[in-house]
Amino acid sequence: MPTQLPGAGPGLRAPRPGRPTPARPRADRPVTLTGLVVKIVLLGLTVGIAIWAAFPLIQTRAWTGLAILALTTAGLCYLYLTRRHVPAKYLVPGTLFLIAFQVLPVLYTVSTSLTNFGDGHRGSKQEAIVAIQTASVVQVPGSAEYALAVATTGDPATGPLVFLVTDPATGAVSAGDAEGLRPLQDGAATVNSAGRVTAASGYTVLNAGQVSARGPEVAEFAVPTAGGAIRATGLSRAYEGKAMRSYDPGCDCVRDATSGRTWTADPANGSFVAADGERLAQGWRVTVGFRNFARIITDDSISGPFVRTLGWNFLFAIGSTGGTFALGLLCALALHSPRVRATNVYRVLLILPYAMPSFAMLLVWRDMFNTDFGLVNQLLGLQVDWFGQSWSARAAVILVQLWLGYPYMFLVATGALQAIPRELTEATSVDGATPWQSFRKITLPLLLVALSPLLISSFAYNFNNFNAIYLTTEGGPFPSDNPSVGATDLLITYTYRLAFGAAGAQFGFAAAISIFIFALVAVISAVSFRRTRQQEEVYS
Repeated sequence: MPTQLPGAGPGLRAPRPGRPTPARPRADRPVTLTGLVVKIVLLGLTVGIAIWAAFPLIQTRAWTGLAILALTTAGLCYLYLTRRHVPAKYLVPGTLFLIAFQVLPVLYTVSTSLTNFGDGHRGSKQEAIVAIQTASVVQVPGSAEYALAVATTGDPATGPLVFLVTDPATGAVSAGDAEGLRPLQDGAATVNSAGRVTAASGYTVLNAGQVSARGPEVAEFAVPTAGGAIRATGLSRAYEGKAMRSYDPGCDCVRDATSGRTWTADPANGSFVAADGERLAQGWRVTVGFRNFARIITDDSISGPFVRTLGWNFLFAIGSTGGTFALGLLCALALHSPRVRATNVYRVLLILPYAMPSFAMLLVWRDMFNTDFGLVNQLLGLQVDWFGQSWSARAAVILVQLWLGYPYMFLVATGALQAIPRELTEATSVDGATPWQSFRKITLPLLLVALSPLLISSFAYNFNNFNAIYLTTEGGPFPSDNPSVGATDLLITYTYRLAFGAAGAQFGFAAAISIFIFALVAVISAVSFRRTRQQEEVYS
């Protein structure tokens, strides 16, 4: 009769001799001191980061974001302070990072692509009205003048500007920024004999050199007031000018007091438009639906260059991926032969480009292709303007990418070749197959099964290889009739130029192209992975 455990109920039996004792359930295991300390430190950091992130949310009155932050923090504390929900303890961190760094950026990009967000359309309609009025301010007879001190609430070189103005009649000191003018309390500022503020609580007063360094920014800065705005005249004086353009709520328009011209609000495009179609530069952000996506197809000035850029994008991605794979595989096959000696030395030499910082090597290659003093022309005795012609520039960037990318393919192909049993190739040679037939029928298919996911990821990387283009040709050469799209531009560099170009940022349109790139690469990757799975089933 089986023996019961001491003090146990009738349902428990002593373990049979020779059988291992069942492991104690995870919930019953004792908590080690190290695990407890690590848990306390990590949860403390999580709560501290949450508290730090809560203050800006409170200041901006982002109550929805604050509620999500509080619920997420409370959920994490509950999850890791209890011994239950063990699988969730491993899944939740990765899920949160996925949401924060993948899902939310994609959703924000989609939302931006449905707007006209860009230069001149960044803020609200009220902000646009204030900007239009302050930009039209001029000094008129009788304009109030002030002693001026330029200050900031941040770094003297980059912080937001603040005008500290002193009324010569009353001696009152006020601080003005983009939001407006507000008086300072008595004793909050120190004023010299000339009436200028030399120090103020909560502000850093800039000296003459710092103000001069930010001269253009100071000249453009204006503090909105009820009748116009306060602008600087020099480094130490300011005036309150009158706005020549004012907003009339009755007609929802902007009127120019000098010319009598009127610009009526266009809510569909977020602009003030005159009768002859002229638009004021300052507008506001509105939702435009799928207009940015339709613009890629319907706008002739965009659709033609876009299609040509897309074609070159595919050519560059396929050429870079295929070329690096072919060269890397060729080197791996050569060193895989048992007849080759000193293979380790050759392998170290072949992977040297992979050990170099790619951004530095791209700049070096750009100088090597220089027409006048480049090493390529000097060695070959040529006078080719590599980056001056479309096809020579494209050939140059593919060659550079070939040099940078083949070591990676060499490494992965070497590993995959060593995993293939030699018995397979030896069996084909016994059956009378030539080395080429053995490679084409046995080695290559088995390599593709192992390397197809890496080739797909390499294609996706090269499809969006910003550095390879921007650090060598910057997208050029550019045609004379369209300086916004160059011969070597990829969609990603074209999108960058749209978003941050000197001609004016178009964040909404750039976001639409980004969504197009994302969808295109996702579809190609999905189809390729499906073909890869079918190939694995054949050779498994």
